[in-house]
Amino acid sequence: MTAAVSQVVPQVGIGLRQPHCAQLLAVRPPLGFVEVHSENFFADGGAAIAMLREARSHYPVSLHGVGLALGSACGLDPWHLERLERLVERIDPVRVSDHACFARTLPRSPVAGSPMDATAVHANDLLPIAFTDAALALIATNVTQVQARLKRQLLVENLSSYVSFDDDTMSEPEFFSALCQRTGCAMLLDVNNLMVNALNAPQASPQTALAACLAYVDRLQPGSVGEIHLAGYCETGSLVIDDHGSRVRPAVWAVYEHALRRFGALPTLVEWDTDLPALEVLLGEADHATGVIARVAAPAGR
Repeated sequence: MTAAVSQVVPQVGIGLRQPHCAQLLAVRPPLGFVEVHSENFFADGGAAIAMLREARSHYPVSLHGVGLALGSACGLDPWHLERLERLVERIDPVRVSDHACFARTLPRSPVAGSPMDATAVHANDLLPIAFTDAALALIATNVTQVQARLKRQLLVENLSSYVSFDDDTMSEPEFFSALCQRTGCAMLLDVNNLMVNALNAPQASPQTALAACLAYVDRLQPGSVGEIHLAGYCETGSLVIDDHGSRVRPAVWAVYEHALRRFGALPTLVEWDTDLPALEVLLGEADHATGVIARVAAPAGR
């Protein structure tokens, strides 16, 4: 295994999205790292991997996956894992991450007794998992397999989820703490996802949602978080959607600062994936995060 994420110098990065690539690589603003979605760079050649190689010559790169489907009972896709391994070897990323979700399943046979197609179906979405002992054992097996293949620690992100399961036997913070302890992985703590889930809870108010997020952070074990994600959300009637399409909300900044005070300064990513603004706006959000880190790290009395 490579060095633990906690040993990496904490810095703030942004998601590297195609409309910003040329400007960012020409201007090269000071950033701790850039993040890309792993699956967009699985091809062996072409313009995308060439751009990523150039970005890697100027910045550390974090690979953030959306397709491993770590919570899928049918296991990991060998092709996907092989492509990820090749990308890791080429880019030597500073971190590799994916989500605590399922997406792959084997289809049921429509006729009893007939052979079932062994090809898994991928939902192309981040579907929530139950927080049970069985789900913990399943995802731990898959996380261990990824880490053994990549020979490095994996970060696993909490979801924004719009459903829950009646058979949950543990809280989400307990689930992630147990997963980290069992596998040696770390958590990618998305504080925007925490807020989205808290605001969508029954009878939620801004005050109760903030309190729930702070309590969630306090239930995670120190040393278990390797990176933090920040993003914006939108409100559509009675539902809050994690759309990554706006500035980070003030309450999310408050949860972020609380997390830094609990876990120490950590690598932080500002995500913005829809309704992309000018690069300067995104860099401004990154500067804000840098300021929060500096404020938390400043000696008392300054």
